[in-house]
Amino acid sequence: MSDPASPLGFFERYLTLWVLLCIGAGIGLGQALPEVFAALSRCTVAEVNLPVGLLIWVMIVPMLVKVDFSALHDLRRHVRGIGVTLFVNWLVKPFSMAFFGWFFIRQLFAPWLPAGEIDAYLAGLILLAAAPCTAMVFVWSRLADGDPLFTLTQVAVNDLIMVFAFAPLVGFLLGLSAITVPWQTLIVSVLLYLVIPVVLAQLWRKRLMQRGEAAFAAAMRRIAPWSTAALLATLVLIFAFQGQAILAQPLVIALLAIPIVVQVAFNAALAYGLNRALGEDHAVACPSALIGASNFFELAVATAISLFGLASGATLATVVGVLIEVPAMLFVVKFVRLSRGWYEHRTV
Repeated sequence: MSDPASPLGFFERYLTLWVLLCIGAGIGLGQALPEVFAALSRCTVAEVNLPVGLLIWVMIVPMLVKVDFSALHDLRRHVRGIGVTLFVNWLVKPFSMAFFGWFFIRQLFAPWLPAGEIDAYLAGLILLAAAPCTAMVFVWSRLADGDPLFTLTQVAVNDLIMVFAFAPLVGFLLGLSAITVPWQTLIVSVLLYLVIPVVLAQLWRKRLMQRGEAAFAAAMRRIAPWSTAALLATLVLIFAFQGQAILAQPLVIALLAIPIVVQVAFNAALAYGLNRALGEDHAVACPSALIGASNFFELAVATAISLFGLASGATLATVVGVLIEVPAMLFVVKFVRLSRGWYEHRTV
């Protein structure tokens, strides 16, 4: 298992609070020091903002060190659970989010949103849904008493698929939503924020594992806060650029949160119910439902920044996903724990 430490660390436990504080700090700093953040926004190479790119690597790589691709050999133990996970994550979740985004953002909420940003908001929601959770699902699974080996296996499978499928899937859904696809930038983003970090993380993991399990666990405890700290610093930069738009339209964040929450509930319930219908154990259904409901929001934020810019509506939409991730997933954890009796009750 990836993280032998306490299931929910100090940073993770209060992640929503930290995100809210970063929103306030970013908006305040952006208004107080506009020249500084304007200069930071110009630090780019090939459309990649260097300060943000560095922070995102610090954010993503420690999470990917946890993934053990050798777990792929264990697929046969829970074929049904893996099948449900793959079905929900790759054939339902991205398309359902595209639908929910179209319904809520383009139809229901359009009168209250800036007309010029609606496509960008929809693009951000699609990016969020196209990246299944990698790291935090270990935390959610442990809290729900999920099978740790199954959790590890499904994460390894999803990450392997994501390396090859993320760019084509995002490109297809953006095109389906009549949003121009900057293919070159999308491919560069996948290489920069997924392929290269996966390779570096696995090399780092191999080096750490050579020192033994105890040394690996100790190293993971030391580097675990890096991801959250880098995420929060990235949010400060994002909201420093987004500040003026947010102050002008504070309702936007609340409206963007609604399709994300609906998607979390829909995909969690679907995966949980399908596992029960197929006769999988509750310990397998829990992580299967949790990974279907949560997102690799670090990758989504990074890709949105590369494709559309720090100050874009797409980036803002992915950041809203960060904001509601913890409370939404804690609710799903509580639901699957409380419903265990119903799940395990089989009618003859």
